[in-house]
Amino acid sequence: MENDWVLQAIGITKRYPGVVANQDVDFDLRRGEIHVLLGENGAGKTTLVNVVYGLCHPDEGECHLNGEPVRMTDPRMAIAHGIGMVHQHFMLVPTLTVVENIVLGEESLRRETAPLKQLGLLDMASAVERIEGLSEQYGLRINPRAYVRDLSVGDQQRVEIIKALYRQADILILDEPTAVLTPQEADDLFKVMRSLAAQGKSIVFITHKLREVMAVADRITVLRAGRVVGTVLPSETNVHDLATMMVGREVNLVVDKGPAQPQETVLEVEGMRVLDDRHLVAVDGVSFQVRAGEILGIAGVQGNGQRELVEGLSGLRRVVDGRVCILGQDMTNASPRQITEAGTAHIPEDRRKHGLVLSDSVADNLVLNTYYRPPFARGMVLDREAVRRHAQERVAEFDIRTPSVDTLASSLSGGNQQKTIVAREFSRPIKLLIAAQPTRGLDVGSIEFIHKQLVERRDQGVAVLLVSAELDEIMALADRVAVLYQGQIVETLPIGEATREKLGLLMAGAK
Repeated sequence: MENDWVLQAIGITKRYPGVVANQDVDFDLRRGEIHVLLGENGAGKTTLVNVVYGLCHPDEGECHLNGEPVRMTDPRMAIAHGIGMVHQHFMLVPTLTVVENIVLGEESLRRETAPLKQLGLLDMASAVERIEGLSEQYGLRINPRAYVRDLSVGDQQRVEIIKALYRQADILILDEPTAVLTPQEADDLFKVMRSLAAQGKSIVFITHKLREVMAVADRITVLRAGRVVGTVLPSETNVHDLATMMVGREVNLVVDKGPAQPQETVLEVEGMRVLDDRHLVAVDGVSFQVRAGEILGIAGVQGNGQRELVEGLSGLRRVVDGRVCILGQDMTNASPRQITEAGTAHIPEDRRKHGLVLSDSVADNLVLNTYYRPPFARGMVLDREAVRRHAQERVAEFDIRTPSVDTLASSLSGGNQQKTIVAREFSRPIKLLIAAQPTRGLDVGSIEFIHKQLVERRDQGVAVLLVSAELDEIMALADRVAVLYQGQIVETLPIGEATREKLGLLMAGAK
């Protein structure tokens, strides 16, 4: 009923140069409910909640709180109106304690004596007592005096939620909150969300993960290309229908994959050590093998050495100890070109930084690692017509949506940028494929396409190393799973033994 609405966004339109992020969006939230805002990256979810939270201002439309119109000028005003937001990337200071992070910007002063108040001394005892009360009330177990740097990712998220509750938030916006959690931490978060809703808090939960939607939603609103496609109840829908709403066409959510036929060892890694940008050990004595005709998945919570591992294997970062062999040849600290010419394809984690030259055309990006070879080069001369023909063939084969092969890579959507990289890496004979977060930020349709391409390469006898923070992706594609925790492989399992629960425990450091 209308009097149950704590939040209404009415006719929200937000334009940026060259794109309409939200178009006539209506969204409402009732007291004590979890309303999921579902859609792919770029669908307009974050723009909508940024309007509600005062981080940006709509070109058209308005917001109502408890039936009254209100214009949020900035986040401080939103907080004052009882709205709290937990961002995907936590806003915490690692070197401070939990209580210090929570009272930061919201400091309460001792009032027993005027001199102490004038000195600005914090009443930490009262803050600790209040945090402990909130923790107990909502099932958010946390030690207020612990340092944030010593907390797990899941506990850091609890701190962010308590921080919002400490500021007396009645409406919580959770933006992709499970992106960096283990399955067990995600399940714990859902329990906390249900406890909050049962006690009258209202939650906007933003996600693109269909399994989570069905686990926790009271209502679901789907956005596509900045518009509301529809609002449904979980009892009225299923993951297949939601995927169709998100993408606008039928999508096969099940990876069609037969058993692996592993053959000779293609990649052999022994005792590999790699440092991060701070010169600290990020990959600590890792050893594993990948054979032709199999997919080895590297599972782990983001930030446990995955990026440094891939960069060490692909020649983008120095290996300080150990050996990397490709088809029996020592390729430790070889250059990216040498590794490429040994038959390795690389789909990088950051497609814009390491995968493409954004200021070059689609055609040029499709020959970045072969432009100096026939048929694209005759001696020192680049055959432009051969490059264009090659590009037109790859654009058709890999369904790259681009006005022309001369279009700049920077103009493509994220999904089409990723397809460009996949087309380039798969358009030559390869023995080893290193795929890092290959579907990050892609819509369901693009994910379906890239998964199919990975399985096809495996079936053609390519050794595939898949590094992904999406456990569902690992479970769907891998033939074996190695779990990376704090730079070490804690266990390697055949996919038949790799349950979500077991992998989640290993990802959290359990032996």
